[in-house]
Amino acid sequence: MLKAARTRAQQRRFEWTLLALALLALVAWLSPPGQLAGPNHLIQDLGLRALARPPHPDIVLVAVDDRSIATIGRWPWRRALHAQLLEAISAQQPQAIGLDILFSEADADYPLDDALLAQAIAASHRVALPVLQRNYAGLSAGGSEGMSELPLDMFAQAAAALGHVHVAPDGDGVVRGLYLQEGPADAPWSHLSQALQCIAQPPAQGCKPQAPSDPASALGNSTPAPWAVRQHELIAYAGGPAHYPTYSYIDVLRGQVPSSAFRGKYVLVGAAASGLGDMFATPVSSGSRLMPGVEVVAHVLDSHLAQVRLQTAPTAANIAFNLVPVAAALLALLVTGPLAALLTSAGLALVTLLLSMLLPAWTGWQFAPAAALLGLVLAYPLWSWRRLSAAAQFLRTEIEHLQREGMLVLKTPTAGTGDFLERRINAVESASRQLRDLHQFVSTSLQQLPSPNFVCDAQGRILLANLAAQRHTGLGAFEPPSALQGKPITQVLHDLQDPRTQEPLITQDKLRSGQLPAQSEGQDGQSRNLLMLCKPFTDFANVGWLITLVDMTEIRRALQQRDQALHFISHDIRAPNASILTLLEMQRAYPGRMPADTLMQRIERYAQASLGMAENFVRLASAQTQEYRMAPLDLVAVLNETVDDAWALASERDVQVTLQSLPDTAPCLGDRALLCRAVANVLNNAIKYSPENGVVQCSLQARGTHWVLAVRDEGPGIAPGQQDRLFAPFARLHDQSHPHISGVGLGLALVHTVVQRHGGSLEVESEEGRGAEFRLVLPLESHTA
Repeated sequence: MLKAARTRAQQRRFEWTLLALALLALVAWLSPPGQLAGPNHLIQDLGLRALARPPHPDIVLVAVDDRSIATIGRWPWRRALHAQLLEAISAQQPQAIGLDILFSEADADYPLDDALLAQAIAASHRVALPVLQRNYAGLSAGGSEGMSELPLDMFAQAAAALGHVHVAPDGDGVVRGLYLQEGPADAPWSHLSQALQCIAQPPAQGCKPQAPSDPASALGNSTPAPWAVRQHELIAYAGGPAHYPTYSYIDVLRGQVPSSAFRGKYVLVGAAASGLGDMFATPVSSGSRLMPGVEVVAHVLDSHLAQVRLQTAPTAANIAFNLVPVAAALLALLVTGPLAALLTSAGLALVTLLLSMLLPAWTGWQFAPAAALLGLVLAYPLWSWRRLSAAAQFLRTEIEHLQREGMLVLKTPTAGTGDFLERRINAVESASRQLRDLHQFVSTSLQQLPSPNFVCDAQGRILLANLAAQRHTGLGAFEPPSALQGKPITQVLHDLQDPRTQEPLITQDKLRSGQLPAQSEGQDGQSRNLLMLCKPFTDFANVGWLITLVDMTEIRRALQQRDQALHFISHDIRAPNASILTLLEMQRAYPGRMPADTLMQRIERYAQASLGMAENFVRLASAQTQEYRMAPLDLVAVLNETVDDAWALASERDVQVTLQSLPDTAPCLGDRALLCRAVANVLNNAIKYSPENGVVQCSLQARGTHWVLAVRDEGPGIAPGQQDRLFAPFARLHDQSHPHISGVGLGLALVHTVVQRHGGSLEVESEEGRGAEFRLVLPLESHTA
């Protein structure tokens, strides 16, 4: 099963990889600018509008507009008017004048006007004239054949420079770019905007105006020659039509313009009237509004002066630009959930769109993002289809497997009930319901077990834990059942150690290697003896563990008590009886050697000692096991009664017993007989170990919700290192220093048991050589243990 699951996972990864590679290949194929031209132009035009900027302050237009035609008359006008216009503009000393009007033929009606215009052009020294290709019908980077259509020889010789005014419309007729070099292959013309810059720049900067070397021959050659186009550039439009300051042609002739309107400016003269001259659709045009050709030249000049150059991004860069967001989206689909993947794809599409609009301003490259957007749109549906198909196949396989193993019983759906996906969903819902019921049954059964049980995965993370496990780890009864889920078992049971080596019973290395022993015994931080049972179980990929803890503390304590009882019976009880038998045998062997009274006294002492030890042992066993008879009592009365009973022993030892700080009454709930025995044991020990003429002080006072009954003596005291052995049965700390005091170490063990079963505690304060104080701390109200 594990091998089959791995095979299915590998197959799904392989299919997803193929799908991703196919999508990336499609995006790469559609990335060159020539592909998806329509969507790319739409996005790129929006980006060009984002490049909008104020008009360059050095550019001004003189328009042959409708008002000028209405005033002067039908076009074409006399060239003497153009000469007069040039003289008016030149008088303000502009940087350069671009006369975007072609004068390729002589004026037959007014031949003298040609001489006037040529003279005005020559006198200005700043005029650039346009060059056209005869029968121009559009060019490509490969070039075509054509002839240059130049101004008249007299105008060409007089002009400071010539430049072409061609643009390169895209397939949709929108002008987005041009070639900076066009013309005969051996000597192409620069664009008119570059010609104007050459006129304005000082010769020291290496810019020399371009003029035909043999214009007459160029004009007279009727044979088409190779026409070259070079240095394609996108036009970085500064704004829409009518973006630059414009003066009417008639206003300039009449002198109705400011005296400094053209000073230090680039002046472009061209047609702007309806139906006159070239009008172009541009990316920055709003609606159906067209832009005059002279204004297109102004935008090209503006971009060069502002050093805003725009080119089509290289094919390799454009492919990379499109592949990166699609690859990122595919990665997000692989590692995130459906909603996160959808939001990531949408975010990447938005970022790609924004970058395609903003990068031209930063890099000078215009990208074509339509392929990336198409890939991002296709990625999520393709991923969803593939995941849905894989999920449906997996569910079908798993449900069939569970049915074959008899773990699930699914009703056969009625034919025609719902579509394929609905039937599959219904089957999964039924299987999930049965699995939840099974899980609930197992969980409930686990909760009812009295011993702590933990279910862990291979890494030791707790998956299930019953209520006994929560109580064992110190969690309250009101904690949720999932309080331990997710925690490492090595942390929860970190204090469970092997008592011999002090090494933890559960380590990460043992979990990882699957080498936990089936059973092992240890001791935790609360001195509990625990038997740990480990049962491994397997799922599809890992080994998990069922860990059960069995509390062996009471069993170990019972075994210890058994050993102590055997020792007591075999040694302490046996010794006085053996002494009695020895005395009797000696009397038989040597009659009369020991007086009868002395013999009887010794036999009586040994018998009393044996009887006292047996009685103490029985009392301790009863205090540990019998049910206490709880009733209201007065601790003041208990203390007074105990002191009275100890008067004889105190008088014999010449010890004074005093009572201090006693309240009028001290109501309590407890077993009177056992409490009297416990107080008597403490008081008798204090009297026995007190020196002659010593004082034993008894007190009773309240501390919060408890009564504190204290007995202080002036005896040898107890070293701090030995105080933890005080309440162990058969433990005597002063056998060497006080051998004359009889006992087997059961008195304080009884006191400790009685006080604990009354819900209290026993405190000891002592230093070696400075006496000891025992405090019985009992609650105001107690319940039987």
